[in-house]
Amino acid sequence: MKHEQMAVHDASLAPATLVDATLSAGMAPALAARIVEASRPRQRDAHLIEDAQGAQLLMVNGSRLFHLPPALVAEFRVALDAQDDSLVQGLIASSGLQMAPLIDDVPLAAPPVHALSLAIAQKCNLGCTYCYAQQGEFGGKAKNMELETAQQAVDLLLRKAAPGAKVNLAFMGGEPLANRPALRAVTAYAQEQARQRGVNCHFSITTNGTLLQADDADFFEEHGFAVTVSLDGPAEQHNRLRPFKGGKGSFDKIIERLAPLLERQRQMQVSARVTVTPFNLNLPQTLDLFIGMGFHSVGFSPLLRASNGQAEMGPDDMEEMLQGMIACGLAFEQHVMLGRRYPFMNMQNALREIQRGTHRPYPCGAGAGYFGVSAEGELSACHRFVGDDAGKMGNLAEGVDKARQTVWLEQRHVHQQQPCNACWARYLCGGGCHHEVLARGRSACDYIRGWLHYTIGAHGRLGQLAPAWFADPDNAGST
Repeated sequence: MKHEQMAVHDASLAPATLVDATLSAGMAPALAARIVEASRPRQRDAHLIEDAQGAQLLMVNGSRLFHLPPALVAEFRVALDAQDDSLVQGLIASSGLQMAPLIDDVPLAAPPVHALSLAIAQKCNLGCTYCYAQQGEFGGKAKNMELETAQQAVDLLLRKAAPGAKVNLAFMGGEPLANRPALRAVTAYAQEQARQRGVNCHFSITTNGTLLQADDADFFEEHGFAVTVSLDGPAEQHNRLRPFKGGKGSFDKIIERLAPLLERQRQMQVSARVTVTPFNLNLPQTLDLFIGMGFHSVGFSPLLRASNGQAEMGPDDMEEMLQGMIACGLAFEQHVMLGRRYPFMNMQNALREIQRGTHRPYPCGAGAGYFGVSAEGELSACHRFVGDDAGKMGNLAEGVDKARQTVWLEQRHVHQQQPCNACWARYLCGGGCHHEVLARGRSACDYIRGWLHYTIGAHGRLGQLAPAWFADPDNAGST
């Protein structure tokens, strides 16, 4: 579903100076307001992004980006603002930008399973105010996954994996370290089974960090884990959102127990994931705090749906979050142009997606090649659908329910989603997280389009002023 990005560079657009392109983070609120307006869907097949460096045209079909000469910019601006489809199509044809559609209405044919998320422990010691897993127990009794069940999941993951293939085994919960013996045993089992088949098995874990032990650092480093730690900002904010079940704050204990991992990480990569609510919207401060602690990367995700309805983001909150994200993005641009590493995960991921010309009819692999596995061996469309009938996908004993999977892939295709099928961002966004959309609808469209519009502009600026970053984005700049 992914296609190489194409670009036409017009000689009349002279490279800008560093001063011209360096934008102050203090400009973020005003810039965000302009971006939200500029990113509103006007025409389904093309979108114009303008800044001081010139203009880029996104051709939605194929996610192709073109730098436009000034004469064409004015013509496309008029046509897009008028929402005149015939005029836009005429300009596309006369500019030689037409091509056959790369995505049709046919749903994805189910690929082999390539990633599983194990709810290795459906229990948790925290009482997070917004937990989608209902305090880690998914609406049922606290339970651990048996080792035999976890091994069955590995067998499913590797069953059709060809030699040389890459697969991922993720551990989630609840709090996965509440079932450390099974987690470690099944990791060893998966590594050995993958070795025998010539398959590359990668491991990841999402943890609240409170149960970490010093020897976990050695184990995760040995097996090259991607470790994601849930942290919701500085101590006061984090403790409000992620206390222990008795009400005591968890921040200090997490930071203490994290220290060996942050010091040890080489093959292992330790990242911080911040769930953004109306109570922790100071994103630039949080980003700098966690980067300073030594995390490999830091990312933000808005809380759009909580099982109890608490702390969900409203329209005003999403607008403020976009301002914060743009402020973080501008800081990223400044660091990159000065040759400094600044591991803002959302920005890094967006630039990679734009660079490769990501072009997809789904937002992720949920229900296709990726499934969640409950402690009892039930398969779900992803980890967030564990215990939710809307995402049932079979079980380990009988495998993926192909009939349910077929219906899922038909119904969740972006062409079947409203208003997605008329939006310029549809093949970059894919229609939004299935779990959030089915539970709450599409409350983040302005935010998503605004963020994409900004990052496409940043891609153009960095492509001119710091092209070396794209050659090795993981290691660009000093640590």
